[in-house]
Amino acid sequence: MYCGSCLRDNALATELMRQGHDVTLLPLYTPTLTDEANVSEDKVLFGGISVYLEQHSSLFRHTPRWMDKLWDSQTALKQAAKSTLAVDAKDLGELTVSMLRGEDGHQRKEFAKLADWLKQQSEHVAPYDVIDMQNSLLNGIAATIKQTLRAPLCCTMQGEDLFINQLHEPYRTEALRLMRANAKHIDCFIAVSRYYADYMAAFLEVPRDKIKVVPLGLNLKDYARFHPPTEWPRADAPFTIGYFGRIAPEKGLHLLAEAFIALHQRAGFAGARLAAAGYLPPDQKTYLQDIETKLAAAGLREQFHYHGSLEREAKLSFFSQIDLLSLPTTYAEPKGLPVLEAQAAGLPVVQPRWGSFPEMIERTNGGVLFEPNDAESLAEAIYELWQNPERGRDLARQGFAGVREHYTAEKMADAALSVYSLLNMVDSPMPRSEFQYDLT
Repeated sequence: MYCGSCLRDNALATELMRQGHDVTLLPLYTPTLTDEANVSEDKVLFGGISVYLEQHSSLFRHTPRWMDKLWDSQTALKQAAKSTLAVDAKDLGELTVSMLRGEDGHQRKEFAKLADWLKQQSEHVAPYDVIDMQNSLLNGIAATIKQTLRAPLCCTMQGEDLFINQLHEPYRTEALRLMRANAKHIDCFIAVSRYYADYMAAFLEVPRDKIKVVPLGLNLKDYARFHPPTEWPRADAPFTIGYFGRIAPEKGLHLLAEAFIALHQRAGFAGARLAAAGYLPPDQKTYLQDIETKLAAAGLREQFHYHGSLEREAKLSFFSQIDLLSLPTTYAEPKGLPVLEAQAAGLPVVQPRWGSFPEMIERTNGGVLFEPNDAESLAEAIYELWQNPERGRDLARQGFAGVREHYTAEKMADAALSVYSLLNMVDSPMPRSEFQYDLT
């Protein structure tokens, strides 16, 4: 799958490198997968196969490193990542807790590998000015990093509460306790939205002023093909509502399908289409089939098309084939990267009034909000736009400009550098004076 966090982290590292900074983007568990040029290291620490084997068999907790290389190889890890095994948070409680226990967990051998690699890099390549963990679920490694390196440690937070809240008890409570305990080793936290900074301050029980906001940013080079629309919707094709995101209940495709059925009961809407794209986890195939069954029962099966998991060119082509995008998440989403991508392509968006979406649309002015988990409210918001083409066009144009003003990879990198500089983490000059963002 193309993970939104991997896309964000890769874009940040790429832009920092472009600005002349020395960056190492190190994957854990499996190689990263992005739809742009991947700048991460070939090295993968905490190889997913090793972590799994060590969790379930004491034998693998003592195997020599030369043997571990067999299943820690890029080939083995990439093959494992392509497997059809379901990865369900509900079934990963013991492993999550073990990783958060750090060197007291079953993966102690992997922590020693991490320490040795960090020492080697710092002594023989270059010492690090800052380490930035890209997920607070990784904070079991925080103590090892602090003991190994004399460098400030940041932790970026990008939506891990959804995973923790899906764990069965007693693992959820224990995992959260460990995350809160490990937080004492972290010098600064970064959140991708103001909403998430506020939420995670309470969730992890850390002071709010210890969390800085670094908004998402897009590399817009490939978006140069798009232009602010002069008319909306497209005149040469049926009105098409788009969805782009993981095919899973929490992302809300079923809500959009319900709204689509309700819309077709309104006068003049009969020719509309619903198009969806994004990664389909193996354990969610029944979920998609249920949606298709409900659409078929409403006589709308032929009006719906699932385009599959799309690489970058196919994704950009998908945006050119729809008139608006909605990602009606059933939880308060802290990121919402596809919503920014759609606006960058000149599309208005219709989003639930929670999570990062209100502040995102406040900045871009490129969409409208509806009541969360309410298919009728979603249908009404889409219908009002459809009935008012001038407003739809204006929102599309404003979103197009708003993303370019507030959500570029350059802005994201400047905000990240501001955080490091505020904490005296680097000696480089402060970012360009024209950069304006309230890091609180």
